[in-house]
Amino acid sequence: MLGPNTGCATMKMRERGYYSVRTGKHPAGAKLDLPSVKKIFLSLHRQFTARDYFQEAFGYECVDAGHIPGSLGEETAGAILVAIRKEGLWPLYDRISGYSEDDLFDMIEFLYDHVSKPVDGYHHTYGGCGMHYSTFNRPEGQAEYRMALSPILGCYDSGYELSERGEILALPETGMAPLTAASLPQHDPLNVEARVQDAVSRFRRHRSSLEDRRHAIRDLADVLEYLRPKVKEVLPSKDEADLFNLANNFGIRHHNAKQKTNYDTAIWYSWMFYYYLSTIHACVRLLNKPGQPKGVA
Repeated sequence: MLGPNTGCATMKMRERGYYSVRTGKHPAGAKLDLPSVKKIFLSLHRQFTARDYFQEAFGYECVDAGHIPGSLGEETAGAILVAIRKEGLWPLYDRISGYSEDDLFDMIEFLYDHVSKPVDGYHHTYGGCGMHYSTFNRPEGQAEYRMALSPILGCYDSGYELSERGEILALPETGMAPLTAASLPQHDPLNVEARVQDAVSRFRRHRSSLEDRRHAIRDLADVLEYLRPKVKEVLPSKDEADLFNLANNFGIRHHNAKQKTNYDTAIWYSWMFYYYLSTIHACVRLLNKPGQPKGVA
């Protein structure tokens, strides 16, 4: 089984890769192309299926009773059509060769929602039928599925990972992974923590547009605005004002003729996003220090 980390160099092989990767002589630069990712994904899917991790959702074959449907019902293709809004994705083994990148990512996320670790059941010995499970653990199954897939996704194109929420996200900028993975201290679950998590997901989402990224930055600025009354108590007034100058004057939160918009958004949006995210982490930790009020009126 592959390791839980997200980048190419963190798969369970040598830390720096084998010879051609380590020396920079690999013809693909140690990256996987789409056909290779599909091939590896199909192999992993077979492994999980053989271990009955999809029995709860897709059912199983019994030598006595025939096909026993799972939670998705008799028509798996129909259930996938309803969920993904695409035809022609199932059966997986027959259709995967024609998958686009979006098709593959859709199916990975769908299967994440329906994978579960088998826990208890009975062994049907007649005809070598096998295990018929009745108890499953979905969180554990999802964790193993994510651990197996994220390293593969990390080596594809610019790098992706499968999040705990079951979303395929672009890998963070170099050095920023600890920040995006860090949990905020408990402060205000609805108005702070949940909004920050949604903003991070929006910014890193597969094929996120510049507008998606601007929206994510604006959401982080709104969280800071919500915290502003208390932030004033822990930051000097000039520092507090500078935080909001960035969002208000660079076309993030409002739109007027005085705003600065002549900048490379692809570069500066990344800087603004990580700047606000780290600032929120710092502010929440300052506010959570003993003696500071925990809520915002």
